[in-house]
Amino acid sequence: MASAYTPTITFAGCGDGTPDQCANFAVPLDYANPDTSAANTITLAVRMRPATATPNLGYMLANPGGPGASGTGLVALAGNVPNNVGKQYSWIGFDPRGVGDSTPSLHCNTHYFGVNRPNYVPKTRALMHFWKTKTRRYAAQCGASAAARLLGHVSTMDTVRDMESLRVALSAPKISFYGFSYGTYLGQAYATTYPGNVDKFVLDGVVNPVDYWYGANLKQERGFDRNINIFFKWVARHNHRYHLGTSGRAIRKGYNALLKRLDRHPLAHRRLGPDELTDAMINAGYYVYNWDYIAASYSALVRKGRAFAMFDIYRQLNMGDDNGYAMYLATQCTDVRRPSWHKQVLDAWRIHRKHPFLAWDNTWFNAPCVTWPAASQSRIPISGAAAAAAGAKFLLVNETKDAATPYSGALKVRSLFPSSALIAGVGGTTHAGSLSGVSCVDDRIADFLANGTLPARLAGTRSDVNCPKVPAPSSRYARTASGGVPPALRQQLFAGQLPRL
Repeated sequence: MASAYTPTITFAGCGDGTPDQCANFAVPLDYANPDTSAANTITLAVRMRPATATPNLGYMLANPGGPGASGTGLVALAGNVPNNVGKQYSWIGFDPRGVGDSTPSLHCNTHYFGVNRPNYVPKTRALMHFWKTKTRRYAAQCGASAAARLLGHVSTMDTVRDMESLRVALSAPKISFYGFSYGTYLGQAYATTYPGNVDKFVLDGVVNPVDYWYGANLKQERGFDRNINIFFKWVARHNHRYHLGTSGRAIRKGYNALLKRLDRHPLAHRRLGPDELTDAMINAGYYVYNWDYIAASYSALVRKGRAFAMFDIYRQLNMGDDNGYAMYLATQCTDVRRPSWHKQVLDAWRIHRKHPFLAWDNTWFNAPCVTWPAASQSRIPISGAAAAAAGAKFLLVNETKDAATPYSGALKVRSLFPSSALIAGVGGTTHAGSLSGVSCVDDRIADFLANGTLPARLAGTRSDVNCPKVPAPSSRYARTASGGVPPALRQQLFAGQLPRL
């Protein structure tokens, strides 16, 4: 007879020349049946960077979001908190169940994101049929994958229980946590479920737990449309470099016309159509770090017909192993119930009329949920009251024009967590951009992690501190603020975050 599950973890050197320690952490597939039989056990890839500074402030779990993003690389953030405060923690990065080097990992169709795909906007019955069939087939492929047994056990609450198992295995009375994007929802759910085990949580790019998933998707579609216009205005201000004109509105009009031309005549050896261009440009709506490269690539496409750089952005962000996308769907399709497909179509057309940039792209991105081969669960009721009573503290960070996690979500979570304070990056469009070298933000994070100091909480529905936004490049060599996480590393760490949260 299988014995009950007792969390244990054994670290060893990672074998890559770093001081990090690695482990394969065994957890139950199904916490409702938490035995140690092989059929009910899966493993999580865990990486620890031990504290190297005093005082030792305990363990810092971290998650980059997605869902579906690998988290082991986040131990690198230990060196990016100002004043060496990050080095006073032992950082724990982990690949959530089904993700990356955890076993089994979910893979459904590595060729799903192809080239020169039919237009996202289903203006004909044939286009609507194509995308419904393609997304339905992807869901079926996930249901037939080698890791299909995961599908009923990869909800947010499953990962929350894994985080608690890690805490127990580490013999830590309490844990601290640094969560980005969807990781902020993990932090909220953990604090709600295990309020007495929370120390200091930093939540950056805050997910609204009330409209989590479908409502958030609709807000994203409006937000990304706004942000691509902001990007085009920035391009217009640098006409001496990109030569696309001095009007952001005119550049956007040209972009819309280009989508139509690419639909008729795709470029880059017929690999770059309107869908591929849209998916490549999404990055400009998420982050400012690579605005120069994206603008230069787009300028080469528009002015000279040179499409390969723009196609390469799409290829790097989308094509290849589909594990991140598969796990994004596996989590969000089962976390909460979505409305009928009829309503989704009506909403997509309604938003497309005024905000066309991402409306149908995002709709099809999430459409496999319509026929997902695992049941949906009820929404998690989130509350930070019990955690506050137990002494937990939460520092929230959000830029006010973040499209992926709209600022309204940060305000909502602030209202639900009485022991929280909110730092707003005023006017910023960067998603989950803390530790980017903006001292107003990063120094407060360091103070909070060092001694639990939160900014004074102000009355009303508002931020508690207003900080400058993550700055856009001022020259082609200045792609980020001074200090902070280098853009190349951030892109590597958060590449899996490009699925919509």
